[in-house]
Amino acid sequence: MERTLYHRLSGGSVDRLAAISDGIFAVTMTLLVLDLHVPVTEEVRRQRPLWSDGAVEPERALWSALTHVGPSALAFALSFLTLGMFWIGQQTQLNYCERGDRQLSWLHLTFLLGVSFMPFSTALLAEYMTVRLALLVYWLNLLVLGLLLLACLRYADRAGLLRPDREPGFTESLRRRILVAQALYLVGVVLALWNTYAGIGLIVLLQLNSAVAPRIRPFDRF
Repeated sequence: MERTLYHRLSGGSVDRLAAISDGIFAVTMTLLVLDLHVPVTEEVRRQRPLWSDGAVEPERALWSALTHVGPSALAFALSFLTLGMFWIGQQTQLNYCERGDRQLSWLHLTFLLGVSFMPFSTALLAEYMTVRLALLVYWLNLLVLGLLLLACLRYADRAGLLRPDREPGFTESLRRRILVAQALYLVGVVLALWNTYAGIGLIVLLQLNSAVAPRIRPFDRF
C-alpha cells in the first residue's frame, strides 16, 4: 500500500521538472562551446613582420588556422539551434501540463539523458565532418530526442495530464511538428550519402526555419 501511494504521489510537480530541464539544457548548451578553441600558430605567436624574408603574414596564417575551426563552429551553431528547438518544444508541453506523475517525470528525464549526449555527438560531427557515420550518430541523437518528446506528449495526453483549457488541436499540432521535423532530418541524412556538407546544410536550414518561423507556407508548419 505504501509503495503504491508513493508511486501515485511522486513526480507530481511540473514546475520542478521544468526547473531541472532548464538547468540541464543550460549546462549542455554551455558545454558545446568548450569544443571551440582559439587557433594558435607559430607565425601568429611570433608576430613576424610582414616584410621579413620568408615569413608568413600573421593575418594569412591566422585566417588559415581559422578555417580549421570552421567545422567545430558549424557543429556548435547547429547543436545550439537544435537544443534551443527541443527546449522550446519541451517547455511548450510542460506549460500545458496541468499536473505530472511518476511516469511522465521519468519520460522527461530520459529525454534529458538524450539531451546530455548532444556535446558528444556534436564533437564527433565536428571532428569527422566528412564521415557519414559521424552524421548518422548525430542524427540518431536527434531521432531519440524527437521520439522521446513525442512519447512524453502522447503519455500526458492519454493520462489526462494536459490542461483542459488548451487550444483545440494542440496535441495534434505538436505531434505533427515533431514527425515532420524528424522526417526532414532523415532527408538530410539521405542527402549526406551524396555529400555530408549538403546534408548538414539542410539540417542547419531546418533549424533556422524553426527558430525564425517565417509566415510562409509550408515553412510555417514546422
